[in-house]
Amino acid sequence: VKNRFGSTHELGVFEMGERGLTVVKNPSELFLGNRALDVSGTAITSHLEGSRSFLVEVQALVSSAVYGNPQRNVTGYDLRRLSMLLAVLDRRLGFGMGTQDVFVNVVGGLRLEETAVDLGILMAVLSSLKDIPIDPHTVIIGEVGLGGEVRGVSHLRQRLAEARKLDFRTVVCPS
Repeated sequence: VKNRFGSTHELGVFEMGERGLTVVKNPSELFLGNRALDVSGTAITSHLEGSRSFLVEVQALVSSAVYGNPQRNVTGYDLRRLSMLLAVLDRRLGFGMGTQDVFVNVVGGLRLEETAVDLGILMAVLSSLKDIPIDPHTVIIGEVGLGGEVRGVSHLRQRLAEARKLDFRTVVCPS
């Protein structure tokens, strides 16, 4: 959102209805509305936009590269950051990502720029690679370092409160 004094670093979410625009009180519910609960390659993570925390679904699809060089396609996340996460999976954790096409999508058209979503994206990729769904009542939060370590994130209490508000039972994050 922008006002005449510059950026407010806030995100307003509105929905167009019969009577015009109305404020969406809980954007997380909007972004998580129609998700498949038993599909591999999806994970829920927490994103902070300004001072507002909300949950988002990230999707990944991993398949064998049949056309030579593996493809890396991303919507809503930084391609260089994804390349780093894939290198961590390959080098530090022993998953052969060099022969895999990897596609990542952030549901709802959002653009995720903070590192707190790293672990959620990494787990969505692993879920697709192994074809094992992640429990749909789990939120995954954490920054992933080059050594494969998972690092803490800012505003964890706020993120946990958002997960609790939407009845998520499990949160995976560093303590």
